[in-house]
Amino acid sequence: MSSKGNELNHLAIIMDGNGRWAKKRHKPRFIGHREGMDNVERITLAADKLGIKVLTLYAFSTENWARPKEEVAYLMNLPVRFFDKYMPTLMENNVKVNIMGYLDELPEKTYRIVQRAMSETANNTGLILNFAFNYGSRREITSAMRELGGMIEAGLLTSEKITEEMISNHLMTSNFGPYRDPDLLIRTSGEQRISNFLLWQLAYSELAFSDKNWPDFDKNDLTKFVEDYKHRNRRFGKVDESDS
Repeated sequence: MSSKGNELNHLAIIMDGNGRWAKKRHKPRFIGHREGMDNVERITLAADKLGIKVLTLYAFSTENWARPKEEVAYLMNLPVRFFDKYMPTLMENNVKVNIMGYLDELPEKTYRIVQRAMSETANNTGLILNFAFNYGSRREITSAMRELGGMIEAGLLTSEKITEEMISNHLMTSNFGPYRDPDLLIRTSGEQRISNFLLWQLAYSELAFSDKNWPDFDKNDLTKFVEDYKHRNRRFGKVDESDS
């Protein structure tokens, strides 16, 4: 366990503040979402240069369907706009796209584009750009419990054999292997809550909060948070002998 020079392999970001960014400029909310989309590309390239292996971005939660219909429709079209615009850049930088969430509930056009993005970048070996889209952590954990319950009903598993590792292997981040749990979570816009995001996976993650709204969060801000993380003392519930 090292107190300095921590490796940041998996970074998760709650991209908050698009609406506030727009309101501050007396613009409609969709302008903020559009600016936020463009910032995804900038931050992805910056994260890649910093050596981050997995970048998970909270793009649309299972609760966001309750927003006004016009806003939801715009948000559902953002993946289409994003991948149409930035797929060449992602390919050029060897970025692999992953989208986790309840994708079968998406509008057909949105579903098709996210599947195409994952298919076209499947052989890329660089940074994994992981969007949490129509994702909610409590629902994810519930789904995992149902899968394990089904295994018990089928006689393939007994309850006393269930382990934390087994639960992790039934969550949507399981395909990231040793990088499935974020090392650092950043939330923008000054809010300090998790908002039903990666509740299991964040158990021992470091947390950081930026007062900047997402469209204004830039590569210099990212670098600052990464450098701060590297010098944090990660104890994972243990006692640091230097403190005793």
